[in-house]
Amino acid sequence: MIVLVAPGQGSQTPGFLTPWIDDPAARAQLEELSDASGVDLVAHGTSSDADTIRDTAVAQPLIVAAGLVTARALFDRVDRSAVTGVAGHSVGELTAAALAGVVSEADAVSLVTVRASGMADAAAAEPTGMSAVLGGDETEVLPKLAELGLEPANFNGGGQIVVAGALDALARLAEEPPAKARVIALQVAGAFHTRYMGSAVDPLRTAAAAIATSDPTTRLWTNFDGSEIADGRRFVDLLVDQVASPVRWDRTMESFTAAGVTGLIELAPAGALVGLAKRGLKSPSGEKLPTVAIKTPDDLQAAVDLLQGAAS
Repeated sequence: MIVLVAPGQGSQTPGFLTPWIDDPAARAQLEELSDASGVDLVAHGTSSDADTIRDTAVAQPLIVAAGLVTARALFDRVDRSAVTGVAGHSVGELTAAALAGVVSEADAVSLVTVRASGMADAAAAEPTGMSAVLGGDETEVLPKLAELGLEPANFNGGGQIVVAGALDALARLAEEPPAKARVIALQVAGAFHTRYMGSAVDPLRTAAAAIATSDPTTRLWTNFDGSEIADGRRFVDLLVDQVASPVRWDRTMESFTAAGVTGLIELAPAGALVGLAKRGLKSPSGEKLPTVAIKTPDDLQAAVDLLQGAAS
């Protein structure tokens, strides 16, 4: 059982789509997604600098489009039925929704544009940020956050919690970290997946209500609580609410284990979720879970080999 996963914001790097658009079909797809999103994804994926693609309004459509381009290239080489299910981390849930047939690709990038704009506006309203807390006991970390007025934004598993809130509170956390924990400031524009994003929810909910949804054609897991969702409209409702609530990737990985997942493939811009899987996931036999991070077209064959090996 192989699961396909789509990363979230922060995984993009300048020029990461350059090797993909050498393929005319991939370039045409990216141009179509640019039209649907109103964002020049070709330029931002190839020539824009790090500051430009760090902008939430650019980063989120770019990441969703990259996942869709990567997935189509993969399914040009192997039947999509070889993939057991899909999931996405944060904004990657929109990629997953499109891959599972819940929404169209055009609607996925249209929705992510609304999501990104709302979250960018919310982030601009008040100086906030995010930090990664590595290590430490969760029963000690969470009370420390509450004491400082901070919130857990991503429970990533493998001993990693991303926290968010006021910049002065994050600075205090770094100065006085929980026992056996390290605190690393993240280069992001605001306190995503917390109460600070509340104003972004209603515009996205309105946009989501206007699109057609279908029930997933493959297994699909949610960041809300890690559960498998069989109702397409409910999945979209949950990813709308999740803008202002924590990402439970830890529980999603627990569900992978319970489902008997034997391998994981991460779509571009890949690397982060494979890293978490290496720390937090085991195969059913208890061994290290086989993973593939599709960063460039050169990585597609390794993904095909993993899928074909699982099917044999």
